[in-house]
Amino acid sequence: MADPDLNPAPSREPGGFVTRFAPSPTGYLHRGHAFSALTAHEAARAAGGRFLLRIEDIDATRCRPEFEAAILEDLAWLGLAWETPVRRQSEHLADYRAALASLEARGLVYRCFKTRKEILDDIGRAPHGPAETYVGAPLAADEEARRVAEGRPYAWRLSLAAAREALGGFGGLTFVEEGQGPPRVVRAEPERAGDVVLARKDVGVAYHLAVVVDDALQGITHVIRGEDLAEAAHIQRLLQALLGLPTPVYRHHRLLTAPDGRRYAKRDKAETLRDLRARGVTAAALRAELGFAAA
Repeated sequence: MADPDLNPAPSREPGGFVTRFAPSPTGYLHRGHAFSALTAHEAARAAGGRFLLRIEDIDATRCRPEFEAAILEDLAWLGLAWETPVRRQSEHLADYRAALASLEARGLVYRCFKTRKEILDDIGRAPHGPAETYVGAPLAADEEARRVAEGRPYAWRLSLAAAREALGGFGGLTFVEEGQGPPRVVRAEPERAGDVVLARKDVGVAYHLAVVVDDALQGITHVIRGEDLAEAAHIQRLLQALLGLPTPVYRHHRLLTAPDGRRYAKRDKAETLRDLRARGVTAAALRAELGFAAA
């Protein structure tokens, strides 16, 4: 039986449904973003709940103020409404550092000094395991201290071995998945992600740590996002258990694809919502195209 302390239930009180749309301001929104935002927004409205907007701007090397301004403009054009103030991750770095410090104090993370090439070489030599999955180990204390004193760059990685020992195994970790089918209880398999990076020098805190802290602090009961992030739920469930944070219900929706079958993506220069407006497409027309009623 799962430990109930590791599987706290989200609120089911009337109006207790809270979800969010959390884009990164690294480019302009496209149809795929619109579909995800509308899916979350309409789910909150149907449940009589709350819809929050969060700007995930921790990557200072890629995020731009003009993209954030465009996100707000695009979502308002779509007819979405959200609570204010909007949470911006860049304004809450202390929250993430505190979570990382808690994990460090309990020996659940370690400094990894390996370069990306060294990591990929190690993965390639592994006898089994999914591609891009790395499992390492902390250095001896004297060697670690020497490298830190030399100013060698490093990333903080979550130790799956230490986490497994701290929890007495991962068998009691589950989460509820409501997307694309009947609700079901999923056993979390964080080992599929390996020893993930939780913080690094160039970007600071990494996605997995920031998102679980944000969801807890904002009282998110339902995480509604694309199926491309379904794998992330497994390692995020582990972090929730280690940090004593509540576990939301997950709904991973289908990904919108272009006529050529490829999913919409910034890197592929998908037509943006700004482009659609410029050629006269109305918000009502786009909502209808995506399967949503007019605002």
